[in-house]
Amino acid sequence: MTKYLDSIESPKDIKGFSAKQLEELAGELRTFIIESVKETGGHLASSLGMVEVTLALHTVFDSPKDKIIFDVGHQAYAHKILTGRKEQFKTLRQYGGISGFLKPQESEHDIFAAGHCSTSISAGVGIARARDLAGEDFSVVSVIGDGALTGGMAYEALNDAGQAKHKFIIVLNDNAMSIAENVGAIHTYFGGLRSRAGYIRFKREFANLLKKIPYIGNFLYHMVDGLKRRIKYLFVRGVLFEELGFTYIGVVDGHNIRQLTKALEKAKRAGKPVVVHVHTVKGKGYKPAEDDPEKYHGISGCQSTEPKTDVPSNSQVFGNKILELAKNNDKIVTISAAMPKGTGLDVFKEAFPERFFDVGIAEQHGVTMSAGMAAQGFIPVFAVYSSFLQRAYDQVVHDVCMQNLPVIFAVDRAGLVGDDGETHHGVFDISYLSHMPNMTILAPSNREE
Repeated sequence: MTKYLDSIESPKDIKGFSAKQLEELAGELRTFIIESVKETGGHLASSLGMVEVTLALHTVFDSPKDKIIFDVGHQAYAHKILTGRKEQFKTLRQYGGISGFLKPQESEHDIFAAGHCSTSISAGVGIARARDLAGEDFSVVSVIGDGALTGGMAYEALNDAGQAKHKFIIVLNDNAMSIAENVGAIHTYFGGLRSRAGYIRFKREFANLLKKIPYIGNFLYHMVDGLKRRIKYLFVRGVLFEELGFTYIGVVDGHNIRQLTKALEKAKRAGKPVVVHVHTVKGKGYKPAEDDPEKYHGISGCQSTEPKTDVPSNSQVFGNKILELAKNNDKIVTISAAMPKGTGLDVFKEAFPERFFDVGIAEQHGVTMSAGMAAQGFIPVFAVYSSFLQRAYDQVVHDVCMQNLPVIFAVDRAGLVGDDGETHHGVFDISYLSHMPNMTILAPSNREE
C-alpha cells in the first residue's frame, strides 16, 4: 500500500500537493516503475530520470486542456501512471496491453503519437498555431531530450517557433551534461531575470529612453546593446535559444520540485516562446541504471537485462564481419545514428575509432554524409534501424541512388518488433527501397548469409 500513488487516478488528484508530498510521490513512482519494468521490460533509465519533471508539469499545467507533448515516449512512464493507467501498467508492451510510447487512442492525455524522436517541437508549433487560429486559450508544452535535439527536424522547428512568437514552451531534458556550480548559478540567475515581466518592460523602456537622447541616443543604444550581447556570450548559456527568439530559463535542477514548478510557472506566464532547460540524471533513484544508463535504457522482462543464451545476434554477426573486412580494407568506414551497440558496430568503434562516425539522432545527415565519403572513394557502411532509415527517404533517393554512389545500408530490426509496437516495426524497407534506381537489396535469412 502506497501513501499517495494508489489514490491517484488523474493529474487533478495531485493539484494542491505540497512540494514535500510531491517528493514522496516521486519515490513511490520510481519504486512502482522499477518493479513493473523488471517484469514487463521497457525503457527504464529515461523514465526514472523524468519523474520530478513530470510531476511538476502536471502540477503547473492542466492536462488534457493544456497540451503536454512528449518526444519519443521513452521518458513518459510516470506520465502514463499519473493519467489513469497504473492498473494497466502490468500489460506494458504486452499483446493487447498499453504501449511503451505515446498513443492518443490510449488516453486523452497522450496528445501526439511518438515513437521516433525529434518530433515534439514541430507538433507543438502546429498545435499552438491551430489554437491561436481557433481563438482558444491553453498552454502548449513540448518535452524534448538533449539526444533528440541532435535531430535536424528539431532545429527546423526551433527556427520556425522562435520567429512565430506564439505562446509556446519547450522543456529541454538534459541528462548528459555536467555543469559547473558557479556557471550554473549564473545561468539560473539570468534565466529567471529574463523571464520576469518587469525586467522585459525595463529593457524596452530603457532602450526607448536612450534613443531619445539628442545626437548620441542611437549610438549609446547600440553600444549598450552590443556590450550586453558580449557579456551574455561570455557568461550565459542559452544564447542559441535567445538568438532564435526564445526566452531561456535554466539550468534548473530536474529533481528539485520547488525549482521546477517555479520555472514552469514563469514560463507559463511569459506568453511567448520559452525554453526551460532542466538537468536530470538518467536512471535516477536506481543505482545500477545511474551507473550504466545505456544498459538500462531498455531492458527485457522477468528481471533479465542480458540475452539468455550465448548465441550471437544477427547484429553482432554483422558487426564482427564488418570488422573482419575492415582489417584488410582501410577504405571501409562505418556510420551510426546514435545506435552503435544496437546495430553491432560497438566492436568496430573500439577497433577503429578514427573510421567510426556517430552522427547522433540525425539519419538524414548520416545518409548524405555517407554519400560524401563514397564520392571520395571510401566504402561507407551505415547501420541503421529499418523504421529510422525511412526518415531519410529523400536523401537515399537524391544523394545516394541518383548519383549511383556505393553506400551500404545495413538495415537492422527489419520485420515485426512486437514489444515496441507499430512505430518501430521495420516492415516498409523493401517497399520504399526496391523502386529506387541503382539499389540492390539483399535480405539474409540467417547468420551464415
